[in-house]
Amino acid sequence: MIQQPEQFAPVAVINRSGVDESVHFGAVVCLDRDGSTMHSIGDSSVAIYPRSSLKPLQAVAMVEAGLRLAPEQLALVCASHNGEAIHLETVVQILKSAGLSESALRNTAGQSLDPASAATAVRQQRAPSPLQMNCSGKHAGMLATCVINGWSTDDYLHSDHPLQASITAVITRLTRKAPAAIGVDGCGAPAHVVGLVDLALAVRAIAIGDIQESGTQVYNAMTRHPYMVGGNARDVTAIMQGVSGLVAKDGAEGVYVAAMPDGRAVALKIADGSERSRCTVMLAALAMLGIDTSKLQAELKEYSFGHGHPVGEVRAIGFMK
Repeated sequence: MIQQPEQFAPVAVINRSGVDESVHFGAVVCLDRDGSTMHSIGDSSVAIYPRSSLKPLQAVAMVEAGLRLAPEQLALVCASHNGEAIHLETVVQILKSAGLSESALRNTAGQSLDPASAATAVRQQRAPSPLQMNCSGKHAGMLATCVINGWSTDDYLHSDHPLQASITAVITRLTRKAPAAIGVDGCGAPAHVVGLVDLALAVRAIAIGDIQESGTQVYNAMTRHPYMVGGNARDVTAIMQGVSGLVAKDGAEGVYVAAMPDGRAVALKIADGSERSRCTVMLAALAMLGIDTSKLQAELKEYSFGHGHPVGEVRAIGFMK
């Protein structure tokens, strides 16, 4: 189960003033319309923590357990949001709908990812809090699901809690394998270890409607409200806005997954956990599948900087047909 260096291969290079400076290694799997592997780099079966890329699967479990939210609220349950005002207000709405307040959140305290929102919090002398942390939407959904089922809310993060047991069961069903391990995520919730290709297949199943009503609710929420999934200047939001029908979710430590309703899907992991190159590699993988990302290439280009100005850029490698 331990990742081996040979499971990864070069996926991106960054140059500086015309000279290649650094190479990123990773693993990528591109699935064709029928779910078969059309292209891969590195070992597509490598075991990874998808981290927040598992949120769509966790949301499916919550919906199956009775969670009923407006689409924009459900999109936030799937989010690693920026912590902008719209995100925080929606978290509070979810909690209020379950008769709860912000104090019920048990996730790790954090600050908004959005620089302007974080600056506002500093000016207002607001300390980092569970509400501002990017996973608060997921946790609000978890709490609301607990209230609906009469489950305890104080210990909802324990791996043996009925909520977490139901989430693990859904992840097992959607990936078709029991998680290789369950650790603790940055927000405090259980973090499951799954195979990279199994992650792609699971999100593909959501996109093509194989999960029936629960999956359709999650898919519609994310694709119709991509701003709730990320926010201002977030590539996950821009990619879903720029590619009609695409559902996508980023995850910590260099993970990304995306799928189309026609069955094409991508999952990737940057070996060293770097976020740099992750977006560039995702765009290249989508293009490999014949998905038009041309309108996004300039907007989402990743640069190297010298004296405050772009002097080079990240380019994906290993995607030549």
